[in-house]
Amino acid sequence: MGNDGGSIPKRRELVREAARLPTASELKATALESLTHAWTTCPLSDAPLDLSNTVSDYRGRLYNYESVLQCLMPSSSETPIPETQEAEFARTGIKSLKDVVKLKVTTKKDERGREFAACPVSMKELGAATKSMYVVPCGHVFAEVAMKEISDTEKQCPECSVPFEERDVIPILSTDEAEMDKLSKRIDNLRALGLTHSLKKDKGANKKKRKAEEPKETGSGGELHREKDGNKTDKSREDKSGISSRINNPMTASLTAKVLAEQEERTKRRKMMDGLKRSEAVR
Repeated sequence: MGNDGGSIPKRRELVREAARLPTASELKATALESLTHAWTTCPLSDAPLDLSNTVSDYRGRLYNYESVLQCLMPSSSETPIPETQEAEFARTGIKSLKDVVKLKVTTKKDERGREFAACPVSMKELGAATKSMYVVPCGHVFAEVAMKEISDTEKQCPECSVPFEERDVIPILSTDEAEMDKLSKRIDNLRALGLTHSLKKDKGANKKKRKAEEPKETGSGGELHREKDGNKTDKSREDKSGISSRINNPMTASLTAKVLAEQEERTKRRKMMDGLKRSEAVR
């Protein structure tokens, strides 16, 4: 390559800047961009976030109410849910509407007529530039500065006067590890008490507790088996007698009672015959 007026570039000319770590300002700008996206976009459907109809989970993540409802009831949806949306929803840990709190966001208008979310106490614009929190169970949203002043004086929501505990003030879209650990401990404590994020009773927890308290199948000498069989027999007798008692027609009730009695007698005879056959086989 010569005599064409060109030149062969050297390596230092191609690689003008060596690989380097991002600066603090660049990291801050990236975090602000990510936070802005989380404040304006639902992570389940990638649709614009409607702050008038927004819910939040125990981690302070924001979702459109319709998107959560669609994932909880996929059969009722007209269009099938994409696999990516199902996978994202599975990572949220939301099992029912009790696991989210519907947020009540105050909106204001500026001089140009632009509507924005604002803290009802400090009047600051809520978003990526302002750290915000909401109260459980009412769902009112405030700026962190205003929330600290409120919690220091009285534990009541300034909008609806609902009392709250310090643990039930949830930071929105927090990236602080200490705050995330605190939120994880909070939900673990609530689940141990049989409560959900919204402080409503978790019916699933009661079912698990009852199942754990049931006697095991095995026992010494088969005592538990005999006890359970006896309970089943008594229960079946009560059910059979209860069926005839629930029939209003007396003739139908007596006929049903006779049929049930005959069935029980045949069952007894069958068991006796089985017992005799086993004894003869042993001999």
